[in-house]
Amino acid sequence: QVQLVESGGGLVQPGGSLRLSCAASGSIFSIYDMGWYRQAPGKQRELVATVTHGGRTYYADSVKGRFTISRDNAKNTVYLQMNSLKSEDTAVYYCYAQIQTYTRGDYWGQGTQVTVSS
Repeated sequence: QVQLVESGGGLVQPGGSLRLSCAASGSIFSIYDMGWYRQAPGKQRELVATVTHGGRTYYADSVKGRFTISRDNAKNTVYLQMNSLKSEDTAVYYCYAQIQTYTRGDYWGQGTQVTVSS
């Protein structure tokens, strides 16, 4: 059984920074893409950033230049460094990973709340 456990959310003022972490554990053979999605109240879940096993990254236009995604393959962990946070970044952030166990599947974390407010 595979689990994704997130940490690092919280309340921050506009212009501040937060770092999210997500660690995968369980019977893992390999992890392909990892990433972060977010869902604001009343809105659909949207892609924030992804990173391949080899380190190639993709960012939504709304976070380019402010957020940085990275991963530590030895620790099965993905990070999201969020700088210059804006009120519109307020959302529940979900970690995502494509993981090869005995089969290949998509896994999600439980979500962590990020609130940007003065």
